[in-house]
Amino acid sequence: MMSALGVTTLPQLSHMIRPNDDGRPVSPSWVQVYRELVEWATLFALLKKDFGTDTLIVCDGLLRSKVFAGDLFARLRQQIEDRIRSQWDRSKRRIYLAGVAKHSKVLTRYRLAMALEEVMQVSYPAYVEVPRDIEERAYIWSEFARGDDEANQGGEANKYVGGKMFLVKFGAQSRDPIWPVDIFQPQVPDAQIIVGSMLADAINGFPVPHYPRCLQKAHENAALVDFDFDILQDVIYEGVRKSLGSQAEKLDIFQLQDADPAQKRYS
Repeated sequence: MMSALGVTTLPQLSHMIRPNDDGRPVSPSWVQVYRELVEWATLFALLKKDFGTDTLIVCDGLLRSKVFAGDLFARLRQQIEDRIRSQWDRSKRRIYLAGVAKHSKVLTRYRLAMALEEVMQVSYPAYVEVPRDIEERAYIWSEFARGDDEANQGGEANKYVGGKMFLVKFGAQSRDPIWPVDIFQPQVPDAQIIVGSMLADAINGFPVPHYPRCLQKAHENAALVDFDFDILQDVIYEGVRKSLGSQAEKLDIFQLQDADPAQKRYS
């Protein structure tokens, strides 16, 4: 991804990751930023492989980002679109892209109004497109909701938004949960195909009902728990022990101390 964008260092890729050579403290959020960059890089690399059939790629989170420096995210979106188009030119495979969020300021702000107006309170799955002006009112920074459609009308360039938001209800009951879904902007005309494919996957969602099963399986595979977490923690402690040298025994004492004595009240 960095090669395609013409950058060679992480500070060039993101203004949120900076060296501390000048004595300034390292940003405490750099780990989250780095993780987001890796997720976008993984998606970008995935689009280069060969697909045996038409495929919908579902991302965890909305298709928008503010961690890239300058106009790099806009250039990345264009490269993603080019790779999707090349899939069709090379092998006649349709590759669709969407993102699903667990929360959204848009949904939080208008949830009560939607309930009062009985929006999407129907006995079948449904979805509705969210107008850009409705999105902008929900965000402190309106550029996080400004898409290419507004930029083409003479507005400020779109640097952060890669998707068009839809509110989607996968369940067949009127009170089933509603999820914010970003559909890749060039594929908005195919919204019915994309949402329909997600519906087929969400029907069997477990343990979260009416939520895409593919994302739930991805969470299970990515979570560091139990034995995997213990192994990682042991590796970290071993690295710290080597760096402590003659004071390594203090780490052993630290590990034997009870980190949360208050938990004993539940015994």
